[in-house]
Amino acid sequence: MDFDSEGVRLHYEVHGPDHGTPLIAVHGFASDYRLNWVGTRWQETLTTNDVRVIGLDCRGHGHSDKPHEEAAYGVDVMTGDVIRLLDHLDVSSAAYLGYSMGARIGLEVVLDFPARITRAVLGGIGATGAIERADAIANAFRIGEPTDDPVAQTFYKFASARPTNDLIALAACIRGLRPETHRERLAAIETPILVVVGERDDIARGAPELIEDIATARLVTIAGRDHMSTVPAREFKQAAIDFLTAG
Repeated sequence: MDFDSEGVRLHYEVHGPDHGTPLIAVHGFASDYRLNWVGTRWQETLTTNDVRVIGLDCRGHGHSDKPHEEAAYGVDVMTGDVIRLLDHLDVSSAAYLGYSMGARIGLEVVLDFPARITRAVLGGIGATGAIERADAIANAFRIGEPTDDPVAQTFYKFASARPTNDLIALAACIRGLRPETHRERLAAIETPILVVVGERDDIARGAPELIEDIATARLVTIAGRDHMSTVPAREFKQAAIDFLTAG
């Protein structure tokens, strides 16, 4: 299914019981809903626990439109896509599940639209992340070859392996999406937040420092996992289900 988000066609899917708790799932950079949340069996885990999953392909990704202009990927635009999808489906509020880029977007949604998100699971996020390497990643995508920057290499290999990816659109996305999260804004958050990172995640660094600024957040660290291998971890899924069904 598709909807119009201020002139950009975005693809989404809805799965799970009609009576289930609504949750919007937002994938990581250079991924899409199906790669991030279906192949890893997240959709199955959530729907069998009475969650109604709203899966979004972010602009520039998956089956959604892929603009080449950096301005199309501003943080206010991409958080707005989430809210516009909820509006399109007449969902007043929902839980949130995001990984990496999806977690960054989710944090901004919580900050800017606190009444719309009941609780949020944010995976692969820390005080710093791939967004700080945006120029190197974008350059690798634009010239069509990896650089000596290890973070750029990781994302280039991941993105270029999928023929459906538009590397020029992804370069615009990683440069356009540059949230500025000030500590005083984080301190004002009242939404319950679960942050999950892999013990060996060298991309999302500083998760303990991030949650120090968010009184309602707690951290789960998955032993032996890096940024890519944390997504399918059983421990991640169980922590999320426990958190989403608490209270």
